[in-house]
Amino acid sequence: MSGTMVEHGDGGEPGQEPAAPAAAGEDLAVARAFADFARDVLEKDSVPATLEEITALAVAEIDGADYAGVTLYDRRTRELSTHAPTDPLVERVDRIQYRTGQGPCLDAIWVREVFSLDSVDEETRWPEFVAEAGGLGIKSVISFQLFTHSDVLGGLNLYSGTPNAFDVTAQEIGEILAAHAAVALANARTQHHLTRAIRTRQRIGEATGILIERYKLTDRQAFTLLAKASQNLNVKLSALVEELVRTGSFPEPRELR
Repeated sequence: MSGTMVEHGDGGEPGQEPAAPAAAGEDLAVARAFADFARDVLEKDSVPATLEEITALAVAEIDGADYAGVTLYDRRTRELSTHAPTDPLVERVDRIQYRTGQGPCLDAIWVREVFSLDSVDEETRWPEFVAEAGGLGIKSVISFQLFTHSDVLGGLNLYSGTPNAFDVTAQEIGEILAAHAAVALANARTQHHLTRAIRTRQRIGEATGILIERYKLTDRQAFTLLAKASQNLNVKLSALVEELVRTGSFPEPRELR
């Protein structure tokens, strides 16, 4: 059953001012936590650190969440993997979903909706998953897709050892967190790729310098030699130049012709 938003009336009598929501203080605290989260993730220098911030905040701010984890989808390999689990149990439960091809996490990723499992003892949509997850002590689950306008990144998954742990408020807060998290994750990935590209460029410069000095080549000849070595040895150029810079070891040019 996908999550459903519930509307509430103000509950006031005619002619009276609506009473302030009892949870106003809690809402403000959550808003502040999200603001702190947005600032903190900008300072994270890696994707893993960003994901750890996401799952830690999920457990801290969403009522009913005993554990949290992020499932990422690799478009190149078409594989799913679990990251930043707040407990080893998360990985065990996620592996059941990946293996059986069933579960709220998978449906949330592919359908772009919130999927909640209120009770493993009563759930009928994912029979293989609930049969095994229940044995691990998981009683309810809620999953949110992590996406941007241009890409599907994966899913944020919350688990509880209590049936019916996630109410409408938990869903609303989870959706807001998932939106913040998706943007933070996309930015972290972009920064990671940029940093890696800059590092590779620097290493290529260092590697060509080694070849220029060793074999009296021009800059263009040295780069061509690297590219040819990468192809002939079936090694990525980035890995090849890292090895050359680290060890100074490189096959003789005649071996690459």
